[in-house]
Amino acid sequence: MPSRSPAARLACTCACGLPAWKEGSEVVTSPFSFVASANCILYEHGTPVFVDIDEDSFNIDADAIDAAVNDRTVAILPIHVFGRPARMDQICRTADRRGLAVIEDACEAIGAEFDGRKVGAFGRASVFAFYPNKQMTTGEGGIVTTDDPQWDRELRALRNHGRAGDEWLQHHQLGFNYRLNELSAALGLSQISRLDDLLDRRAAVAAAYNDRLARIASVKPLSAAANTTRMSWFVYIVRLDARLSRDNIASRLAERGIPTRNYFPPIHLQPYFAERYGYQRGQFPVTERVAASTLALPFHTNMPEQAVDHVCRALQMAIDQETRRSA
Repeated sequence: MPSRSPAARLACTCACGLPAWKEGSEVVTSPFSFVASANCILYEHGTPVFVDIDEDSFNIDADAIDAAVNDRTVAILPIHVFGRPARMDQICRTADRRGLAVIEDACEAIGAEFDGRKVGAFGRASVFAFYPNKQMTTGEGGIVTTDDPQWDRELRALRNHGRAGDEWLQHHQLGFNYRLNELSAALGLSQISRLDDLLDRRAAVAAAYNDRLARIASVKPLSAAANTTRMSWFVYIVRLDARLSRDNIASRLAERGIPTRNYFPPIHLQPYFAERYGYQRGQFPVTERVAASTLALPFHTNMPEQAVDHVCRALQMAIDQETRRSA
């Protein structure tokens, strides 16, 4: 089943003391993510309410969530960006105090741990994605997890055209065709069986990058927080000094045959969000600063150290050139 829209659907169908979902119900989330995390709220005629991010972790600022909650809020949707867990202790405390559901977007963070507990185990439900660029893949699609029996029944019905349990061709509600095909599921099961090895190998590549980039003063890699007991490396992100042009650095690397990507453009500045809600630059300044200065370097499970060396040398040369140009 897809890893996004069912999560929003869960928030509108649970019977756990939450306010009834209706058009305009609000879900608090982050503007620094792949756009699907906000789209899933729109699919259900809800309203995403953005809270700015923490400058160090790039995750939603857990201390600022409470101020965004009102009587229309039904859930909090934290995103574990780039495989680094959000501050689930504070987020869960806020949700418990305000009577809200927590639905974790763990699409980039399978296997990550916060305070010794795996992400996906904090919320009423969690979503994981298995697109080919993720730590493990089924080719496309993902899974939704929950330990709530009612939500479990609801999810199983939603993924299969609203079918009630094993009743053949009996459909008690509107559902969807969200079934993961057998071949994709078999591929996923084979990868889950060696997930720890995949994550360890990705962590080794990240460690090699960290070691080399420690010598470049104008580059700051994303690192694990003190209460992150396991980072799950989705991509390898660096943040460049504000005096450097991220786009110029990316162009210089491209000239040397090294592809990079900017992660992520702020959701609130995507054209249809800006047009619909009137968002403007400056409303979420931390998100905008981070989005303008971060760069994803080449990264994959089997990347050899020689390739890491090559990328880091090229990055240093690109920075030197950019520094001379702007001097």
